[in-house]
Amino acid sequence: MASVSSTVNIKWINSTSMLMAGVDSRGTPVVIGLWSEHEPLWRGLKASDLLLMSAASCSTYDVVNILRKQREPLESVEVICTGEQDSEPPYRFTHIHLHYTLKGDLSHENVKKAIHLSEDKYCSVINTLKGSVEITSDFEIIE
Repeated sequence: MASVSSTVNIKWINSTSMLMAGVDSRGTPVVIGLWSEHEPLWRGLKASDLLLMSAASCSTYDVVNILRKQREPLESVEVICTGEQDSEPPYRFTHIHLHYTLKGDLSHENVKKAIHLSEDKYCSVINTLKGSVEITSDFEIIE
């Protein structure tokens, strides 16, 4: 199997902050960290939250794509991703839970299948984490 490579770039902004600028493999920037440890004026994203956002967005992408292929009348999807971490360094994630809220006149079975396919086959982030983090999910459909 051929591999696919991605490269991201993180740059520490200056010596008086804990603020970093990140650029993804396609050139999209993101601010990470905070401007001042003592006066958090310019806050960026928390690095560990980026992991949760990565898992949720990766799976959401798959679920939407799968439901579209199934011709389901999907109107919206929201995923709340909650992570539990150890209270001591290195603050390892021990459990991640994804709660999917989907809107539309959707088949319960097709939604269940789409989430299962994403989490077990397609989502690279979730499948990378599975060996070391307990990952659970549930969903609800609203009309």
